[in-house]
Amino acid sequence: MFPVASSLTVLLLALSITGSPVEVRNSPVTLPIVGRLNFSNGTLSLLQHDKARVAAFRDPSRHRHTGDTPMTNSDIALGYIAAVGVGSPPTTYNLLVDTGSSNTWVGATAKYVVTKTSVNTHQPVAVEYGSGSFSGTEYIDIVTLGSGLTIPKQSIGVASTSSSFTGLDGILGLGPVDLTEGTLTNSPKKSIPTVTDSLYSQGTIPQDVISIFFEPSSSQVETKGELTFGGTDATKYTGDIAYTPITTTDAASGFWGINESITYGSTTILSSTAGIVDTGTTFLLIATDALAKYQSATGATLDEKVTGLLTVSSAKYNALKNLDFHIGKETYSLTPNAQIWPRSLNSYIGGRRGVIYLVVSDIGTPSGQGFDFINGYTFLQRFYSVYDTAKSRVGFAKTSFTDATTN
Repeated sequence: MFPVASSLTVLLLALSITGSPVEVRNSPVTLPIVGRLNFSNGTLSLLQHDKARVAAFRDPSRHRHTGDTPMTNSDIALGYIAAVGVGSPPTTYNLLVDTGSSNTWVGATAKYVVTKTSVNTHQPVAVEYGSGSFSGTEYIDIVTLGSGLTIPKQSIGVASTSSSFTGLDGILGLGPVDLTEGTLTNSPKKSIPTVTDSLYSQGTIPQDVISIFFEPSSSQVETKGELTFGGTDATKYTGDIAYTPITTTDAASGFWGINESITYGSTTILSSTAGIVDTGTTFLLIATDALAKYQSATGATLDEKVTGLLTVSSAKYNALKNLDFHIGKETYSLTPNAQIWPRSLNSYIGGRRGVIYLVVSDIGTPSGQGFDFINGYTFLQRFYSVYDTAKSRVGFAKTSFTDATTN
């Protein structure tokens, strides 16, 4: 099991003085999150995990696990973990931070502990992730995310069965609330408030917003991250945050979906199209035709038998150009170093020592499908990201790691 995160930032109260009654909301609150590589089952199958996740995203029935959907046997291997308390007294569970799903649930490894605040609704709940799943029962309980971040009556799933969550206790779902529709088996039209929605509706945070900061992983040693509820943390990014609206294109519009185009140097490899931003996907996945253009432009070759990733020689790595993401009016550049897997971690993906693997891979379908890219962890570790429910938008800013050369 992953270690419990360190002590949480103290909550500051925003006081307001006025002649008439007002709703007093608290300031944004920061929760430390810990980045970990999970090697419990040996070599990581990160790309296999990502492709299974894509298949689930595209499947309209992805939320309800019927047992008929083929699944991989790929444990969650790379992600950021938040320590979340449930019950009174609280039991701490280590939950995967996931913007690609919205249900919060526990019980995969550490079993749910019933306390005096536990209310069993007797409603069956199930979610299919492609690379894993859980099914169990809905409970209403106290959820504690940190000092001042307590939800007295939050719906959570309590797993009776789960797959591919070795070393994790469950998921902290931070996606749009509509993703919860269909997860309550007996109430398929009902949605479940996310933890962020609950914090906002009860007046705990000033905005229905979450912000995420990742520090790149370059070793098996845990890396630090930060999850902020209710706003942003200006100490974690540089310059301004630029926002872009949620796309209206199906199926990306159901997630934290955006429109973007991608260029490699002066070559357009993906014209403006829709895709999603997802903390639960490891690699940067792009449409098949876009990947072909990228591979041709970089001179990369496919390591088909082992990792499934593109590789480049040292000479071609030294000649790499920036991979530019044009989102709204802004351009976000992945430097050559940001386009490669950390070389010190090659052995953990079954790769060879000294080989340079690229983190850009195939989403599995040609462009024009309405789901043409996923900006996963390897993109998000280079930029600060903001997810704004009220204004239906996603924001990005540079960080001190945008141009890092740690890979």
